[in-house]
Amino acid sequence: MRLRSFLLLASLWLVMAPGWTQTPKPAMVDRIVAVVNNEVITQYELESRVNDSIQELNRRGTRPPPKAEMERQVLERMITERVQLQFAKETSLKVDELDLDRTVSRIAEANKMSLPEFRKVFERDGIPFERFREDLRNEVLIQRLREREVDNRISVAESEIETYLAEQKESKQQGPSELRLGHILIRVPDQASPDQLLKQRARADEVVKRLKEEGADFAELAAAYSDGPEGLQGGDMGWRSLDHLPDIFVEAAAKMQPGEVSPVLRSPAGFHVLKLLERRSAEGSTTVEQNHVRHILVRTNELVSEDDARRKLEQLRERIVNGADFGELARQYSDDSSATKGGDLGWLYPGDTVPEFERAFSQLAPMQISQPVKSPFGWHLIQLLERRTADASSERLRLEARKALRERKSDEAYQEWLRQLRDRAYVEYRLEDR
Repeated sequence: MRLRSFLLLASLWLVMAPGWTQTPKPAMVDRIVAVVNNEVITQYELESRVNDSIQELNRRGTRPPPKAEMERQVLERMITERVQLQFAKETSLKVDELDLDRTVSRIAEANKMSLPEFRKVFERDGIPFERFREDLRNEVLIQRLREREVDNRISVAESEIETYLAEQKESKQQGPSELRLGHILIRVPDQASPDQLLKQRARADEVVKRLKEEGADFAELAAAYSDGPEGLQGGDMGWRSLDHLPDIFVEAAAKMQPGEVSPVLRSPAGFHVLKLLERRSAEGSTTVEQNHVRHILVRTNELVSEDDARRKLEQLRERIVNGADFGELARQYSDDSSATKGGDLGWLYPGDTVPEFERAFSQLAPMQISQPVKSPFGWHLIQLLERRTADASSERLRLEARKALRERKSDEAYQEWLRQLRDRAYVEYRLEDR
């Protein structure tokens, strides 16, 4: 599953996991445990998140670390999340109510439930539905922030594509493979002092020692030590093909057998410890999915507001549903160069369009029409005409290689950007002021 889809579905999976219950309100008087720029994180917020994380670790069969370590790990994640949300707000990035409603509806549909049935799941377990909505809003907002600040700025050189294609050709002759890695990241602050580097390296060395000499459980140490996004899920990165992993991980894993632990690895983000959980053969394919799509675009400007554009497309959609011709309306109203062709964009390969547009049409059935969709170009009404699987041409293979290389670079670039954003923030810890 693509990262964007996983982030949207992960929260639902947690909510519906057995044993999830609403966090009881502590009897203690609430207090501030951290100040993040001009906002605070309270003890009640921290306790709620800690209990959620403990439920998730229990569901995975991983023993939670001691309470103090758990609080420290969860608080660091809350701080990192808060600075991203603050930056999104400062730069006018937001998820409006209509976008959020549609995302909730898509998740309900993906779980084969109507929206009323979906809400009842939360009511049954005593979980405020509005809490789920706000958590989901934050997930979507952070993902959009990552796309804007990191993913859309990654470049790939032609020489990298040539090397990648050569490697792919060789790997297919040997049999392609996928890895399931456990990952512990000990993050290093931006412009860290020698003492800070030594301290974090010592923490990484301690992890490796406990794993190799004491036989400690990797998932438990990941929950206690890792600053990585998968830390509180036991460090499990899931199955990844080699072209979707950083080079440093691939090189280390090539020398490992399942069950083995790597030495400490260094990257700009910090120190890494890997465990090769499993390796399997992957089925190679030279075919790709294509989608035949047409759309109507309404651009926003000084005269056309966001609400105006969305309302116009809602009206056009209603006309199409009631029998109007999509192509004819596209020729009359679309602000795109495809208007002369009735909005027809032809057959699209993965990566041909911006993520928001691709995400929308990938969820449509043939001949289905989307609700208005926002992208960097404006607002779209999209119709999927056909979907097929086709052989990849040499040029298409190069485009797929570029996409894979961008994804390979994405995680490391995101961690580096996140580290810099976090280090620029003013953070005051008050967790120990008991």
